[in-house]
This record gives sequence, structure tokens and C-alpha cells, in this order.
Amino acid sequence: MSTTNNPPESLRRTERRSTRVPIEVQIEVHARQVVFAGETVVVNLHGALIKTPEPLERGTQITLHVPLTGKSAAARVVFVDSEDSHSIGIELAKPQNIWGISLTPDDWETRGTDVEEHR
Repeated sequence: MSTTNNPPESLRRTERRSTRVPIEVQIEVHARQVVFAGETVVVNLHGALIKTPEPLERGTQITLHVPLTGKSAAARVVFVDSEDSHSIGIELAKPQNIWGISLTPDDWETRGTDVEEHR
């Protein structure tokens, strides 16, 4: 009998955690009181990678508006690409699907514990 160190099926992570999809968004920058357009590159329950016409600094508080769904969410910039300052990562204040993605993985739940468990 051979033994393996493979995790049980319930612990394997086979579901995709993010989806590559271009979605037009409006980015409202609180500190500057401006709104400009952007486009998502990758989206998930906790945030997105977004291409913007203007660079934003890490920590910037924003409100993200998704015209496709009519939904909005508070968020903050958590990543700025060092090679392309117009490519930013944002984290939603509350994990949620504001993107209008109808075919989401089974593990896209609205609990926020997944991020905290892996920090």
C-alpha cells in the first residue's frame, strides 16, 4: 500500500479565484474629487486589477462604479505596478460580486475570511 502526501479533495483548490474579463468602470478618487474611466483586466470577489488613464498611489481611497451592473463599491488601491503605474490593484472594502459575472466559481462566497487566513 502506498501512501501519498496529497491533501484530501476538500482541501484542494481547483476553482479559479479570479476571472480575466475587460469591464469598463468609473473610478471616483475621494481625495481629488475626480472621476475617470478605467478597464478591468482581472476581477474577483475581493477586488480587481485595473488599467487607468491616470496613475494612483497605493492607499488611495476610491469608489468604483460598474455601469454594466449599476453597482458601486468602496475600495482602496493596494498595488501599483512598478513598470506600469497605470496598472493598479484594488481591494473592495467588502467582498462582493459587483462585476456582473454570471458564471462564477463555486468558491466565490461573500465571506471575507479567505484573505485574512492567508496573510
